[in-house]
Amino acid sequence: MTALKPAAELAALVSQPYPNDSAEYREARTRLLAEEVELRRHIERVAEQRRALPPGGEAGPYQFKDENGQTVRLADLFGKHDTLITYFWMFGPQRERPCPMCTALLGPLDLTAVDLTQRVALAVIGRSPVERQLAFARERGWRHLKFYATVGDDFSRDYRGLAPNGDEWPAMDVWVKRDGVVRHFWGGEMGGTQDPGQDPRGAPDPVPLWNLLDLTPGGRGSDWYPKLSYPAQA
Repeated sequence: MTALKPAAELAALVSQPYPNDSAEYREARTRLLAEEVELRRHIERVAEQRRALPPGGEAGPYQFKDENGQTVRLADLFGKHDTLITYFWMFGPQRERPCPMCTALLGPLDLTAVDLTQRVALAVIGRSPVERQLAFARERGWRHLKFYATVGDDFSRDYRGLAPNGDEWPAMDVWVKRDGVVRHFWGGEMGGTQDPGQDPRGAPDPVPLWNLLDLTPGGRGSDWYPKLSYPAQA
């Protein structure tokens, strides 16, 4: 294994002042840069551990409705790939409109889907009929996501998209198919692990919105959430 240079050494090597930086700012920024290097390395270590997971549980005989009204199995959602990412979004029949937080994730994902599906399959799953999901997708201008409706609630309950009291939760999962057998590879389990003053979040967070806000002085804030629409800006 190649020995890595200490993060502080790398940071000191590449740290360069911007115009009119104070010495205090550059010193603090260099210390932060070392922490960012360590964070990047930790993210990669976690990704390596994730890739090394043993086989997960075999998936049940779940069924879904596709955009053509056809009944399909989970195995069918893979297409030509052996890996599938699913996102269960909070847009059940009891909701007038879908969850704004789910929408904030799916918007950027629609653009990324063109590249992502070169390597893996991608499916968005909801409890509302596909026609209802597609109507909202057209409203938002989404063009690349594939939507499916659950047939019954077994999938939603088993994979943590539906609480016992009927509340919906977002759920991202990764599946693999080997020799025709579909197994669960990974699912987000960070809900309930948040620290005081935080909302539930992934690590890393899959929503670009939050990652970009984390770069700003105000951060994510504690009293703002994305909405489905905003007043027109001058």
